[in-house]
Amino acid sequence: MEEQKTCYTIAELAQITSSEIVGNPNHQIFGIDDLESATSNDASFLANSIYVKALKKSNAGVVFVNQPLSDNPVNQLINPSPSKAFQQIIDLFHSHKLLESGFKGVHPSATIHPSAKIASNVTIGPNVTIDQNATIGSNTIINPNACIGPNVIIGKNCIIHSQVTIREHCQLGDFVIVQPGAVIGACGFGYLTDQKGHHKKIQHTGTVILEDYVEIGACTCIDRGRFKETIVEKGAKIDNLVQIAHGVKIGAGSMVISQSGIAGSTILGKYNIIAGQVGIIGHLKFADHVTVAARGAVTKSLTKPGRYGGNPAVPAEKYHEKQMHQRRLYMYANKIKILEKKLEELEKRLDQ
Repeated sequence: MEEQKTCYTIAELAQITSSEIVGNPNHQIFGIDDLESATSNDASFLANSIYVKALKKSNAGVVFVNQPLSDNPVNQLINPSPSKAFQQIIDLFHSHKLLESGFKGVHPSATIHPSAKIASNVTIGPNVTIDQNATIGSNTIINPNACIGPNVIIGKNCIIHSQVTIREHCQLGDFVIVQPGAVIGACGFGYLTDQKGHHKKIQHTGTVILEDYVEIGACTCIDRGRFKETIVEKGAKIDNLVQIAHGVKIGAGSMVISQSGIAGSTILGKYNIIAGQVGIIGHLKFADHVTVAARGAVTKSLTKPGRYGGNPAVPAEKYHEKQMHQRRLYMYANKIKILEKKLEELEKRLDQ
């Protein structure tokens, strides 16, 4: 195994990230840090103008920027996407450490049903349970205390973190990441209520499918469909503490941010962005490239691409106009009082 390199010159970093150098190409970099904490041995980056003041005070050995900064003496690596280039450097220095664990192979405390199919080079941590007929693809890592149900299929190069539950018949593609505490395939929230108010549980016999390159955040819950599948398509990213109900479909490349909730059978298009604490009722359909601003409440299908916000959610222009008027309510109220007084004085004159 090749030994991990611990030091790179700025010239080497420029070549790796396809960046241009302003400054000393022979300066050596040993790690990464933010602008405020970086030392002369660290690389950092500037991707937002609000951090320009921090850059001027920074001791970083080199900073990734999107254009040369003539008024700053720091070494610079010019790249059209500083954040993306900096991520390459993070991977360079830390990728070998991110999943470092003392547990290799199959831990003796793991409980694996004899019918389960475990491919080559799989890591199964302490106290993992893998039930009957489950299939685990090669190079997949299942961390301590995870529970993999019967007939679950997990693809290659996946990472299942600690305390994850993947229930029966769920399917994960390749390169899927499930963060700690997530529950994949719980029953949907469905009951039949009689005239006395008693609730009888509706069985959900469907499943959950997470396609390739999907990532599921910590403590997120994705419920199985009642009859068919709940689907998260290729490359979609789901944040922490998100609730995805039975029969929902999340389009490829979409992102759903923390504390959002999507009710049953709603279908999101491709490359949707659902910001934090958004609520979406059931049985809606979204177009591709829809963005819903934080705390929006969506009560109708969004059939056109674009940005939406508010409660109920409306196109961004209308939402901002409404917000503007709400901020001016006090001023409007005072104007109405003045107009009412003038009208009252005018009526008195007319009566005389």
